Amino acid sequence: MPDMTEPKVALVHDYLIQNGGAEATLAAIHDIFPQAPVYTTFFKKEAFPESFSTWDIRETSITKFPFFKKLSKQYTFLYPLMFEELDLREFDIVISSSSSWGKGVLTKPSQLHITYCHTPPRFLYKYKGESSKRDAFYYKPFVMLIDSFLRVWDYSSAHRPDFIIANSKEVQRRIKKFYGRESEVIYPPVKLPQEVILTEDQQKFDTDYYLIVSRLAAYKNIEFVVEAFNKLNLPLRIAGEGKELDRLKSLVRGNIAFLGRVDDREKAILYQNCKGVINSVEEEDFGIVPLEALSFGKPVLAHRSGGHLETIIEGRSGMFFDSYETESLVASIQAFNSSVMANSYDSTFMKSFASQFSEEAFKERLKTFVMQKWQGMVESRHAGASRS
Repeated sequence: MPDMTEPKVALVHDYLIQNGGAEATLAAIHDIFPQAPVYTTFFKKEAFPESFSTWDIRETSITKFPFFKKLSKQYTFLYPLMFEELDLREFDIVISSSSSWGKGVLTKPSQLHITYCHTPPRFLYKYKGESSKRDAFYYKPFVMLIDSFLRVWDYSSAHRPDFIIANSKEVQRRIKKFYGRESEVIYPPVKLPQEVILTEDQQKFDTDYYLIVSRLAAYKNIEFVVEAFNKLNLPLRIAGEGKELDRLKSLVRGNIAFLGRVDDREKAILYQNCKGVINSVEEEDFGIVPLEALSFGKPVLAHRSGGHLETIIEGRSGMFFDSYETESLVASIQAFNSSVMANSYDSTFMKSFASQFSEEAFKERLKTFVMQKWQGMVESRHAGASRS
């Protein structure tokens, strides 16, 4: 019989600098394999819940480079080398959680490497990214040269894992297009917030507002929503932090409020009291915020692209808009507002739909996938030894 002793697992993640959807996915994977060390470029401890500090997190040697904390972006071209230098020989299974570098670790034929792909690198394939600085004329010549090298490495590294898991059908299509590889879709975990029981005083919360929950990054396209809400003079609340905060604040009027970082309880209160949620990302990889909104029975207005097409059913759980032209977006928000005021959406259906994307469902699917592939590898190895 093949040896089916408990395999030794390592996790790999691009970097731990902000707590977003990819990091929530990593946390869920770590829950499945709590003894697994996590290899990453670097760990910004203050950006994460205390629970992350209890993990065995192992940073790459790049953190020892001169002025690394200030020049981490400038060192990007070295990240592939940092992951290739990781020594993972002691592990049976390597699971990389990656949108850039982690999938490029080197493993032996006797090891199982599965990568959970959040997306091929957006910045390498002309999708909008965290910042528009890369388009500045003084950066562009260098960026073009470095990106050309990185695309070659990215294609090569995408063929190193034994199996690829895509976080959505949208990402599955990108994997096929850019890497020529097949992949399995396992949707990421959505931590479905529970409704908060409010005291009598707290029940006086404002309920006349629309909501954005987002990291304030350029590719989120929040400025277009701000301009539209300024024209309509409708109330909008924006929860989140990011590099675009100061610029966005300079655009707003009195009908728009920035709430900064909110904890899970505050976010739940915002969701359950809002009229609806706006998600303005173009070509979203998957989109966890819309599902969080649906879990509270709140409809979503989103750009008609990417992962939104997998999580929003037009007319039943929300609406789509097609253009970022101000007048067109204004018209879409007006139509959305009218449908919300007419109670056009079934909250019971929306809550039920969101429930299939729970953390528990993700953990069960991912663990089953990993252990089936591991069992198949062990049995194949045993069969080969028997024939010899």
